[in-house]
Amino acid sequence: MAEEQHDEELQTVMGLIINGGNAKSSAFEAINAAKKGHFTIADQKLKESDKFLVDAHNSQTDMLTKEANGEHAKVTLLMVHSQDHIMNAITFRDLAGEIVDLYKRLDEEGK
Repeated sequence: MAEEQHDEELQTVMGLIINGGNAKSSAFEAINAAKKGHFTIADQKLKESDKFLVDAHNSQTDMLTKEANGEHAKVTLLMVHSQDHIMNAITFRDLAGEIVDLYKRLDEEGK
């Protein structure tokens, strides 16, 4: 039972890392697309980033629900690392949205 719980926690943690990395990558792709004037692609990439963040948020919510119900997870460096990935991805996504908007504004003013 303990090994099964450990495997489940490891899978959740790895999912957080993967979703965080994918969210950040998509946000970065949005900036690059906007830089080239490809605003439809930029918007799609921001939405893609948001989807990865929703998946990560759902995993976090599951972890928090279990914690609230008395199922305490062992806090490991890997778990801390996964949370760091998510927080950085959220920050990067927010900033990417602002940068895409700025590129759109500059494009409009240049026309």
